[in-house]
Amino acid sequence: MLKELNPILHSQLRLAIISILMSVEEADFVFLKGQTNATAGNLSVQIDKLLSAGYITVEKSFVGKKTRTTCRITTLGEKAFEEYVNTLKSYLKLT
Repeated sequence: MLKELNPILHSQLRLAIISILMSVEEADFVFLKGQTNATAGNLSVQIDKLLSAGYITVEKSFVGKKTRTTCRITTLGEKAFEEYVNTLKSYLKLT
């Protein structure tokens, strides 16, 4: 019997965010928006969902008068991503 894919990571945008964060130390909102071509509103909602799941941390700071939102993947997020990829491989019979 096949294991269910993680519904939190199965969203295209959330999976894109996590995939990006797996390859960088941190990424700010502007970078993630540019990489994913998401609207600011949709990106913000998906970041909140990943934050609520404990998969990322979010730090808000100011650069001059502008707010800077920086995201980092957590150990839990890394494990969830690796498990998601392994489950996907089992679907494709790659493991």
